Amino acid sequence: MSETPANDSTAPSAHNSWRAPAEGLGAALLFGMSTPFAKILLPHSDPLTLAAMLYLGAAAGLFVVEALTRIFAPLNGSREAGLARADLPVMAGIVIFGGVAGPILMLAGLKHLSAVAGSLLLNLETPFTILLALAVFGDQMGRREAQGAAAIVIGAMVLGAGGAGPRDLNGDLIGAFAIAGACLSWAIDNNLTQRLSLRDPVAVTRFKTSAAGLAMLAIALFRGGPAPRAGIIAAAVMLGTVSYGVSLILNIRALRTLGAARQAAYFATAPFAGAIAAAIIFDERPGAATLAAGLLMALGAGAIAFAPHLHQHRHETIEHEHAHVHDEHHAHAHPAGVSSAAAHSHRHRHDSLIHAHPHYPDPHHRHGH
Repeated sequence: MSETPANDSTAPSAHNSWRAPAEGLGAALLFGMSTPFAKILLPHSDPLTLAAMLYLGAAAGLFVVEALTRIFAPLNGSREAGLARADLPVMAGIVIFGGVAGPILMLAGLKHLSAVAGSLLLNLETPFTILLALAVFGDQMGRREAQGAAAIVIGAMVLGAGGAGPRDLNGDLIGAFAIAGACLSWAIDNNLTQRLSLRDPVAVTRFKTSAAGLAMLAIALFRGGPAPRAGIIAAAVMLGTVSYGVSLILNIRALRTLGAARQAAYFATAPFAGAIAAAIIFDERPGAATLAAGLLMALGAGAIAFAPHLHQHRHETIEHEHAHVHDEHHAHAHPAGVSSAAAHSHRHRHDSLIHAHPHYPDPHHRHGH
């Protein structure tokens, strides 16, 4: 076992890197923008069929991108760890909750609510994700982060109590409960995905979008839903590729570093991106109470995202495989033919280590406090 002083300035710092926050915010922006555009497509398609097309479009787009990458930018060896048979139970949960239940409930809710109200109610995903991460999946949060989560919940309650105004919610609790159910489903999905965040994010996303899209398409065909026009299919494929496929990849990459609870804070910006787009597209003007609720939720998300987390901690001995570069957490020998000059993936061992540095609850920092 090696020990590093508590004030070690060479220890890696997740808080000093903007890559993971940028990926988390990028995922939120792309997904949030999908809400008003999906509402445009809803009158021309059955919700189940539209959800299936969004996911199958994402899967098709990823297959095309991967094929082009292999042709024009082939890699010498894999930089990411692939999916294993032991991952199938977790992948099944991700598909059921995140790929089927969540989109179906969201699209059903949007039929009863305006795009602005629907976008802002999606903020419930943040507290649901955080509560599950803390109570079930072993994440940790400090006092400031807990206060931020409380602010988001209060903001959502203000919105649900009528902050969006009669024109936005129209007294329809069915739509609000449907979107709340979608948020709970995605909260489960987020925490399960955190468990696979060391795997290849493209492989995880492709599996999820393909399985979820096929499952929903089968249900839609069984129900006898009408087939959409070719133009609607093309629009759904393009929207799914960007707002579901690319967004999911960025989300998984952010989960790898930030953990489920903190990435939920960054992802809380998604409804605001959707609300802005909806206000422009549908000329919807939210009232003062809606803006106040949105500001409260934004402040709560900021408190969670920027709260410092530094203390002396112990890394237990562990052996696993994932993409990595060499730093203080990855100082090991390599098998023949594997270069350590760039990001690479192979099975490796972490010896026990005690040190202190700012960190997130990534797979190397899931410890007691």
